[in-house]
Amino acid sequence: MGKTAIPRYVLWSKDTLDLRDPWQRRWYIRQTLVYGRAEDIAALDWDEVRKLLPELGLPPRFAASGRAFSPRERDEGVGS
Repeated sequence: MGKTAIPRYVLWSKDTLDLRDPWQRRWYIRQTLVYGRAEDIAALDWDEVRKLLPELGLPPRFAASGRAFSPRERDEGVGS
């Protein structure tokens, strides 16, 4: 990992991020969930996303989709 080029549609204020830095990694994950394309989101580490989800401060419209990250709801099919 380390310094990574990030697509402009995900992060427009910097050319690269150091994904070893926890703050920058959380920022990257949040930006990717909000602005990323399907292929960007699919490439995320889903265990890490589930762990960080409460800290990401996602907009309210993401609250319902955040339930899909919950292992209980995903595994038990709750809400489907």
